[in-house]
This record gives sequence, C-alpha cells and structure tokens, in this order.
Amino acid sequence: MAAARALRLSLLRPLLLLPPLLLPLLPGPAGAVWPQPQAQSFPPGAGRCPVPARRFRFAAADGSAVGPGCAVLDAAFQRYWPLLFGRPTENEPSWETPCSELLVYVSTPGCDGFPSLDSKESYKLSVSKGSMLLSAETIWGALRGLETFSQLIGRDENGTYYINETEIVDFPRFPHRGLLLDTSRHYLPLRAILETLDVMAYNKFNVFHWHIVDDPSFPYESSTFPELSKQGAFNAMTHVYTASDVRTVIEYARLRGIRVIAEFDTPGHTLSWGPGAPGLLTPCYTGKAPSGVYGPINPIVNSTYQFVTSLFQEVSAVFPDFFLHLGGDEVDFTCWKSNPEIRAFMKEMGFGEDYKKLESFYIQRLLHIVSSLGKGYIVWQEVFDNDVKLRPDTIIHVWKENSMQYVNEMANVTRAGYRALLSAPWYLNRISYGQDWIAAYKVEPLSFAGSPEQKALVMGGEACMWGEYVDVTNLTPRLWPRAGAVAERLWSNETVRDVEDAYARLAEFRCTLLGTSFPGKPVLTLCSHT
Repeated sequence: MAAARALRLSLLRPLLLLPPLLLPLLPGPAGAVWPQPQAQSFPPGAGRCPVPARRFRFAAADGSAVGPGCAVLDAAFQRYWPLLFGRPTENEPSWETPCSELLVYVSTPGCDGFPSLDSKESYKLSVSKGSMLLSAETIWGALRGLETFSQLIGRDENGTYYINETEIVDFPRFPHRGLLLDTSRHYLPLRAILETLDVMAYNKFNVFHWHIVDDPSFPYESSTFPELSKQGAFNAMTHVYTASDVRTVIEYARLRGIRVIAEFDTPGHTLSWGPGAPGLLTPCYTGKAPSGVYGPINPIVNSTYQFVTSLFQEVSAVFPDFFLHLGGDEVDFTCWKSNPEIRAFMKEMGFGEDYKKLESFYIQRLLHIVSSLGKGYIVWQEVFDNDVKLRPDTIIHVWKENSMQYVNEMANVTRAGYRALLSAPWYLNRISYGQDWIAAYKVEPLSFAGSPEQKALVMGGEACMWGEYVDVTNLTPRLWPRAGAVAERLWSNETVRDVEDAYARLAEFRCTLLGTSFPGKPVLTLCSHT
C-alpha cells in the first residue's frame, strides 16, 4: 500500500505539464480515505481480505448499547450496502471469509435524538483476517466510521471485492464542519438539497447551514405568516419549502449525523419579506416624500418586534437545533438616513448620526427575543464589529474575505472571549481556472496570533455556496469535490497538509462520486469508468 502510494505520488508531479489528451488514468488505492483519519496503521505483513458482496452484512456487536431497531443505524446499513457493492461481480469468493461481516459496537445508548455541537464523533475501526469491528461512543461516531469503512473497500482486476487489513483511530479536529446553501437567490429543489446532504455525509460534514431566505425571495412557507411566501417566493406554488419539505430535510440530515441550522437574516437582506408583511420594512424617502422604495426592517416601531417574536417562535419550534443563525450583516443605512421618523428617533435616543447604534438597538432586542425562546445564536461578524452587547455563548461567523482581515478578525473575536466560525476563505461560489481547491485546502483556521485559550474558541468553519450564479443545474459540480478540501481541513489533523497526497486521495474520491451518479468537477486525472 505504502509503495503504491509512493509510486502514485511520483507520477503526479509531472501531471500539470501534460496536455489534456495525455492525462493518465490513475486508479486510487483502496484505503485512501477522505478526509484523512487522525491515525491509520497497517500491521506487519498486512494482507488483503476478500469481501463476499452477496453474503456481506452489518451487525450489532455483542454488548452494543444500540442494536437492531435504531433508525439511524438501520438506515445507514441499508444505505451503504449498495454504495459498497453497487457493481455486480461474478467472482464471489466461494469459501468462508472473516470479512463477510462488520460488527458495530456503540457504547452509549440513544438513537432518537438529534446531533448537536457537543456530539461525540470519534470511532475506531479494526480490520483483520480474523474479524472487522467498528466501535464508537455514539451513533454519530458510528456513522463516521461507516463512511470510512465504505472507502476501504476495493475491487481487484478480477472484479472481486476486498479490504486491506488496517487499524484506524479517528475523530474530528473541529466540532462544527458546515456547508451553507443559499436557497433564496436561486431556488433549489428539495431533491438537490437531499443529494447535497448525501455528499456532505461522504465528506464527514456535520452542519447544513440553510440560508433559506434573503432579498430575492422568501421560499420558507410559514404557518404563522403564510403571506410571506405567497407574496415573497419566486412562485408560491412551485418554489417554496413546505412544512413537510422542511421536516424531510431535517430528518434526512439527522439520519446522516448532520445538524440543520436555519438562517433568517435581519434587519437587512429582507426585501422579499415586505410584500407579505406590510409595515415591517422602512419606507425610504426622497426629500420630504416617500419614494415608494423600502429598506431594512423598521427598528423603531413595536409592531416589528411583535412580528419578529411570532416568527422566531415558529422557527424555533420547527428547527430542533439549539442554534439559529440570525445574520446581521451588510445593513445599508441609506434608507434609514432618509426617513424623518427614524432621524427623530435617533435624536430622541441620543444616537446622533451613528446608525450602527440603531442597528445595535434592533439586534440587541432580537437577541433577547431569541434567547427567551431557549435558543442559542450565531451572527455574522458585523454584529461583533458594531459592539452589540452579546451573550457570552454567542458564536461569531467570520466571512469578510481579505486574508489579513479575517485573520485579525479571528484574533479579535476570540480575544473578546467569543466562539468563532470561519468562512471567509471558503466562498466556493467563486471559481477560478485550474486547481482552485488547493487554496481552500491550504487555509489554516488557527493561523491568527492568540493564546491556546483563544484558539480553543474556534468551533470550526463552513464552506459557502451563495446563489447569485448557482442553481440546480450547476450546484453539484461547483461544490464537489472542491468542498472536500474544506471538509478535510476541518476534520483531519493540522499536520495533514501534503497537497500531492491530498490530490491523489481527492481525485479518487471524485471518481467515487461519479460512480454514485454525483457529477463532481474534474480534479485532473481520469476515472476508470468515465
């Protein structure tokens, strides 16, 4: 295995010099796991064990606290069998082999709950000629181990499935490893979201950040305020997410160990809210007369806070995760400045001409409302930058992309004692020619100057796929396998940085995606089945 890996890497170096028609066909070695595990070893004299596809089964190990009847594991077993053995083989081993069964041991009871920021995802996987055992503290760790196991199965030149003897001890570097999808700028059908959740699970992502509404459209179908989607969606019949759709996404994600964090961004990014909620947005003025245009949410009227309370009561009940993402970014003050009632309110409150104070006035009331509903919150970095009084457990999401700016921001946020998420260098909707995944791969989330205590406050990060130029036609190839670079950075040990080694594994991973009908963008080499 190691020799094959070394040979493969020696072949990779001249690849960038080859014209496209001369690119080699390089199958990846079985066992090249993505994201790379924390520790993987091969015992002396490690060999290859045939895996009989027709007789293979998953089973609960003796003493496991979770067994048959656990929906999460039962669904995973049903999901992985066709992924492992989707291609028929005529060379099934006729003899008994110890690699006909993977035993799964989970030490902690619990199967009906949802994953959380504190969920344990560690696992151990032992493959020998005597037995195969996956052990984990929780079902969420077992899911991660099943994904790794699926990537260890190979197929030889005769079509026989096999697995190499190996020992793996694995756990994530960061607890929050997310992917943002924007479903407002272009509506994404339910199928596209579910398919994205599948590939997220293959990459061990564990948070789906659903940027569900924004200026262009309001596709969330609210039971409390049904006019929001009736008036604000691109099409109120076809381009909405019903209550059933949302439940489907949440349960589909849960079965893959993925949290769903919904974002309802205010007070800006709310133009689509206006038609369905008269009086919510600020009337803009030209001189002394209303212009007919509307700006951000109107922060000076009580009806705004009654509306926000009712909406977030609903949202808090619909989305079970402890956290909501409340946005708070890119508030344009032009409309507020034009409105005479707001200017009078500013004077009354002693805010002067500092409209950041007005924004903070709104945000602090919003945070109090959400806190009273028993929810935690994540906010974009402007909320921190504008000195809003925040609860100590607030998570600040850093997104402004200049490298020095985000490095300094991470230092400032953690120095103030807040937890942080990083997205600034991982806006995957932005594309460039060539191997642009490498830049994402080389990012180090802890590169800022700070104490160990500060760096412990970094919860992880998210890749972002904003929807200005992305819809269902190009979502998957734009995301994958590029988002995998972010997945490995957030899962694997910080010492895992060899781009050539990553290239070999990522190229093979992309080929695996093609084999499961997901059109991942080419890395460089060809795949045997394309």
